Amino acid sequence: MAAEIHFEQSASPAGAVFDLAMELKVECYAGYRADERPARFSFTGKPGTPSHEVKHVLDQWYGIGYRCFKVQADDGNLYILRHQESEDRWILDSFRSAQGESQPSQRAMP
Repeated sequence: MAAEIHFEQSASPAGAVFDLAMELKVECYAGYRADERPARFSFTGKPGTPSHEVKHVLDQWYGIGYRCFKVQADDGNLYILRHQESEDRWILDSFRSAQGESQPSQRAMP
C-alpha cells in the first residue's frame, strides 16, 4: 500500500483545515502557446517581497491538469513551480536554498 502525501492542506488539532500552498504571481514567456514557461515570479500575500527572474528552466513535467517547472532563479535558489491549468493558479511546490550546497574548491595551479 502506497503512502499518500498532501502538501496543500493540513488539519489542526481542532480539525480546521488550512491551505499551506504558497501562491505565486508568475509572468510567463509566451511562444507557440500561452504561458509556455515561467520568466519571473513573486510571492502573493507578502507585500514588498521582490520578484525573481527565472535564469534557467532545469526540468518540466506534466500531470493531469497541471504542469511543473524546476527552475533556478536569479538568487541562485531552486524552485519547483506548479501551474494548475484549470484554475490558472501558480503555487510553489518545493524550494532548495543554494547556500547550503558545497562549492568546488578553486586552487591556483602551480
